[in-house]
Amino acid sequence: FHFLGIHRVMASPTRVSTHVDNKNVVAQKHLISRSKRAELLGVDSRFHGCTIWFTGLSGAGKTTVSFALEAELTRRGVPCYGLDGDNCRTGLNKNLGFSPEDRTENIRRVGEVSKLFADGGIVALSSFISPYEADRELVRKMHDDSQLPFVVCHVATSLAVCEARDPKGLYRRARAGEIKGFTGIDSAYEPPANAEITVGDNGEPIEHCVGKVLEYLEGRGIIPKRSPDIIELFVPEDKRASKTAYAETLPKLDISKLSMQWLQVLAEGWASPLTGFMREREFLQTLHFNAIAQEGGASVSQAVPIVLPCTEADKERIGAAGVDAIALVYEGKTVAIMQQPEVYDGIREERCSRTFGLAHEGHPYIKQIYAEGSFLVGGELEVLDRITWGDGLDEFRKTPNELRAIFKEMGADAVYAFQLRNPIHNGHALLMQDTHEKLLARGFKKPVLLLHPLGGFTKDDDVPLTTRMQQHNCVLDEGVLPRDSTVLAIFPSPMLYAGPTEVQWHAKARANAGAEFYIVGRDPAGMGHPTEDRDMFQKHHGKNVLALAPGLPSLEIIPFRVAAYHTGKKQMDFFDETKASDFMFISGTKMRKFARSGEEPPVGFMCPSGWKVVSEYYLSLAKK
Repeated sequence: FHFLGIHRVMASPTRVSTHVDNKNVVAQKHLISRSKRAELLGVDSRFHGCTIWFTGLSGAGKTTVSFALEAELTRRGVPCYGLDGDNCRTGLNKNLGFSPEDRTENIRRVGEVSKLFADGGIVALSSFISPYEADRELVRKMHDDSQLPFVVCHVATSLAVCEARDPKGLYRRARAGEIKGFTGIDSAYEPPANAEITVGDNGEPIEHCVGKVLEYLEGRGIIPKRSPDIIELFVPEDKRASKTAYAETLPKLDISKLSMQWLQVLAEGWASPLTGFMREREFLQTLHFNAIAQEGGASVSQAVPIVLPCTEADKERIGAAGVDAIALVYEGKTVAIMQQPEVYDGIREERCSRTFGLAHEGHPYIKQIYAEGSFLVGGELEVLDRITWGDGLDEFRKTPNELRAIFKEMGADAVYAFQLRNPIHNGHALLMQDTHEKLLARGFKKPVLLLHPLGGFTKDDDVPLTTRMQQHNCVLDEGVLPRDSTVLAIFPSPMLYAGPTEVQWHAKARANAGAEFYIVGRDPAGMGHPTEDRDMFQKHHGKNVLALAPGLPSLEIIPFRVAAYHTGKKQMDFFDETKASDFMFISGTKMRKFARSGEEPPVGFMCPSGWKVVSEYYLSLAKK
């Protein structure tokens, strides 16, 4: 029988009595508390110890789900260990057979072991058929008595499906009478009456089952949430009038268009859990660690500073006695209130050097930094109304919460994001199509693409947002990317051109919008060096840094695969070094040359209507 995975035809071995006189046994208390252990383990300093008890028929997929969950928790930095029935039968419980008494003793032992793991701050993932409700309740009581969470996950795969799978041939042997007392055939399985989680009853893929367990653990606060709660900074509608009136009584600080774009980023929750422009403490953490420490010890990725510049005159005015709030004004309109403003030195040279690797004003964003005040002011924000730009594109500016709702309405079980600031050619599309197919092959039923062009500040020679959005819609209209599984939206962030540092920000923001997979580009957020004939960043550093970045536990990084034009196939294809002569690389410079001259690119490089939009834009520049 397989109580834990395997059934053998054997006599029950001599059992050791479990009724021991323990009047002389005294439990000893540890000198180390659970909270102290938690400080030394895992992703944060919170105590995560618990037992997840996977129960179900042989072949239901208990260990498969458990080990997949173990892999995901490990990836997130949560200490855990999988206890499998067969594995325990070969060691701890090798002297036990499969009589009802031995099965009970088997569960008692592994229950005690699970409790010890949990007490040590580890998530014990225990996979055992455990057919009897009384045995499972015994283990639950062990944990309850020790004030440790105990969660039953019923892997409710039907007997018919389990028997059809029969990976070890045990059902076939049981039906033939070679194995007696086989659970589900001639021995009862008692489904749990109070399982906290049920999976597998509808044939869901492993990823879905794991996701359901993770959702439960996050909901109970046992593990950190994969995606943080999104903190929007907008004033509630019923308080808007009174807050607006109050703002008019406050000292005013005029802000630039660049700062207004960052205000939108903060207000909509892209930088959650930030609740305002950075104070000095957050600013320094970002510069030195690319992350911000949260309550409980967890670090949240925040690789780029989101700060508000001010002048020395502003500093003197804001620092005046009695100023506990200021109003932020953009183009004559009061847009937000900042509480308890803190003014500090902007250390511009150090900020630029740490963010960009240089401090030369030939860099477009560094030029912006030096053009504004040398001080920074930080504090919590109350944003008076939703930020719009009146450029005909506001319908595409979806907040993280709105995007999450859209994905849910679409029935998405996987969301993959693609960041871009350029027109889409068929090489980009190939990478997105390939990602979609790979997610389907992994068992996802409805992968959805977040096509997410950057909508804030870009350098002068980049294609403007209006043109890019027209081109992206052409790509969708021609079916290069399917509309029914693509969400086209605008990411409001300015572009920093900070390479591997900035790509962490791009990824974190998409995770806040609900993306679980992120496609990283060949040279993400890169540009040419402002004074030398070379790129600012190594092309492979973006994907490598992103794979190593702390504070991004929810994202799986999908590295960029180089695509080039295949001259034989007359289409974009993944580059094959062994057949390099078959490929032609069409750089951005070459693409712009085609467009400015009115020359058509090779057939298959870009969808025709999309190329028309790009070409007309560059021809209009030439006329100017």
